Amino acid sequence: MADEGIEPARPAEHPRAARFTTGSTLRHVISMTATGSIGLIAIFVVDALNLFYISMLGVQELAAAIGFAGTLLFFTISVSIGFTIAASALVSRALGRGDRVEAARLGGASMVFMAAATSVLALAIWPFLDTLVGWMGASGETARICADFLRVVIPSSPIMALGMCTTGILRGVGDARRAMYVSLSGGVAAAILDPLLIFGLDLGITGAAISTVLSRFVILAVGLHGAHVVHHLIRMPDLSRLAVAARPFFAVGIPALLTQIATPVGNTYVTVRMAEFGDDAVAGWAIIGRIVPVAFGVIFALSGAVGPILGQNYGARLYGRLTETMRDSLIVTLVYCLAVWALLALFSGQVADLFGAQGDARELVIFFCLFAAGSFLFNGALFVANAAFNNLGFPGYGTVFNWGRSTLGVIPFVWAGADLYGAKGVVGGWALGAIVFGIASIVVCFRVVRRIAADKARGDDQIPPPPPAANSPFSTGKAATLQ
Repeated sequence: MADEGIEPARPAEHPRAARFTTGSTLRHVISMTATGSIGLIAIFVVDALNLFYISMLGVQELAAAIGFAGTLLFFTISVSIGFTIAASALVSRALGRGDRVEAARLGGASMVFMAAATSVLALAIWPFLDTLVGWMGASGETARICADFLRVVIPSSPIMALGMCTTGILRGVGDARRAMYVSLSGGVAAAILDPLLIFGLDLGITGAAISTVLSRFVILAVGLHGAHVVHHLIRMPDLSRLAVAARPFFAVGIPALLTQIATPVGNTYVTVRMAEFGDDAVAGWAIIGRIVPVAFGVIFALSGAVGPILGQNYGARLYGRLTETMRDSLIVTLVYCLAVWALLALFSGQVADLFGAQGDARELVIFFCLFAAGSFLFNGALFVANAAFNNLGFPGYGTVFNWGRSTLGVIPFVWAGADLYGAKGVVGGWALGAIVFGIASIVVCFRVVRRIAADKARGDDQIPPPPPAANSPFSTGKAATLQ
């Protein structure tokens, strides 16, 4: 994968390098979302099965420990998601401009930055796991189990991050099918390994941790095959070009990272308040944490699918298609969230029974299915808006809205809910905070998109498009801001 290695395939071999610049935007949104959600939901289903297997061991502390561990792992994954967004945005823009060589080098640079950043993060976290688990509210046997689980899983964070980066590259080129295979392969591997290690080898929660690590290696292997072997979009630049690539990558990646880590920060506060009501309440929150991505995985996938569509059209200066893409994305969000909310409400008891939830845990799960699940109408809108901000040169807006949602939209609502209604109030407060920020983010997003289109129509170019291929940093060796 060196700079002098495999040449990226010639345009003639990839006639649809910028496939999102033509055709129905709704069809692109649905196609990318459908394939993305299959792989994503597969991982989340396996994650939910993981908790289900742990609950079958009959020890409540194990389920609570998984809940605490999930909160910290969500933080590390969120960092990876932020940099994956940057990789996808830069690759899709370069392809929109018709510069496949630059796209390949940006893909390679993204992999280097991802590996370095997540390795530093894992090294920084690992020695302090006991302290971090304690800060989240875990104690006694629950804290010990959680820390032991994390000691096995955290060192594999860079492996998972690199695998995720390959999915960003694949989405950037529009190969949603192979991006799906990456996530799906990890889900399939974990589905096989979980019961084998947890029950077959009687390793319990340690088996769940080992299964997580091994599935991450599978994800990376499949991702490298698609991004490098098939598309030749991972090509390592030399040190000077790597330094040039750092500017556009981190210009998108840092705000996107800050946007992503806002959610686990907010969820950590929810976990801490939930811990005040005992292990049963934390176990219920952990179950909700597994239900959410499975039930609303399509919405998570939608936010990742919209980015490359916007990026390619932005790079090609087809600004009118940006509004169409946003409108179509919100239609998909509305229809899907209403349908899932109705199903969760209808089968709330069965969902609780599936996880073996009892007592307070069962009441929390049912409360979520009946009421709090509706908040994803607004969370989904926020996800879509953030994808647009990250890919249209306004990542700071996404940072502001997501941090607003995770602080002002969580802390006061959860604090009041906990004091007034106990554990259910925590879940209700967490859900209610989404409404204001979901609506506000969409209003601002459409204003940004209209401004881009209006400036283009007037010929003002107050919001500059990405530089053409002739002025790219990799073509000239000079720094250029890719916005």
